[in-house]
Amino acid sequence: MKNKIRTILYWITLCVFAQVKAQDIHFSQFYMAPLQQNPAMAGYNHDYQAIVNYKTQWASVASPYTTMAGNFAMRLGKKKANKGFWGAGLNVFSDKAGDGQLNTTQANLSVVYHVRLSRYSTLGTGLQAGFVQRSINASALQWGSQYNGSKYDPTIVSGEGSSIILKTCYDFGGGLLYNYNNTSGEKNVTDNHDLKANFGVSAFHVNTPNYSFYDTNDKLKMKYVAHGSALISKKNSNVAYNPGFMYYRQGNLQEILAGGLIRYKLNQDSKYTGLQKGAALSIGGYARAKDAFIATMLFEYSSYAIGFSYDVNTSPLRVASNMRGGFEISLRFVNPNPFLYKGRGRL
Repeated sequence: MKNKIRTILYWITLCVFAQVKAQDIHFSQFYMAPLQQNPAMAGYNHDYQAIVNYKTQWASVASPYTTMAGNFAMRLGKKKANKGFWGAGLNVFSDKAGDGQLNTTQANLSVVYHVRLSRYSTLGTGLQAGFVQRSINASALQWGSQYNGSKYDPTIVSGEGSSIILKTCYDFGGGLLYNYNNTSGEKNVTDNHDLKANFGVSAFHVNTPNYSFYDTNDKLKMKYVAHGSALISKKNSNVAYNPGFMYYRQGNLQEILAGGLIRYKLNQDSKYTGLQKGAALSIGGYARAKDAFIATMLFEYSSYAIGFSYDVNTSPLRVASNMRGGFEISLRFVNPNPFLYKGRGRL
């Protein structure tokens, strides 16, 4: 009986995925994929930032879905930072899904201007332009025309073609980001006084590009995003709290993700010699509404960070998945080093 239930849920899942084929990729460690959230996040917090992400999911149910991404962002126009500054970012990802080897590759370029509202706060406005290539291996699919009356017969010619089908299009988006950071050049960061917060809204696929592999009008729906996070230090301790949330809306689909990490500073960069490198460990979790609990860990060392997370499936699909969702890893490099003994100079 249990095997029958799993089989039924398996096919239901495939049907659901077929209906949401135009839904965007997403990362559980959303804070390690900033340009997936909002184009205005380019250059808002570091002079340079480079991040790579890898995610695999649903291997316990069907052919795994695999997503890889890379983000690079930097600040521009430092000489005019007292009034504001420019930022630029490049975001590239590749997503492979299912037995049909549905592959989406996209490269996005973001340009942002951050206006300084006060000593500690900025407001950024960003635009994004991207190029998309999608492909699918038609020969790996099963078609209704290959049903012989009692079962699927792969020897029957489908009539749908047997080569790789390609589709290309352009994609545009934009966003706003408010950022607060009370760290400044004359302050010593060892007193654990940090208070940082950001909140943003963004829209993707504003041109609703046509995603169809055939001559049909299958447009990708606009996606709306609201997100926020904070780093709140506990004074006279090495502890800080890092809450965050993410909300996606695309057509009739939505995703709500909320939770946080507890961050413990293990070391501070040595004041004079630089021989001791700063480090911190963050542990916590996030809940994706009606879908999964995400156990998360982030280790930071000097300018580097590595994050791990695992989605524990809590939706009705858990009967088929055995509560196994997906594994994700992220690597990050930032400049300047966030553990420097002296303040970082500006937002």
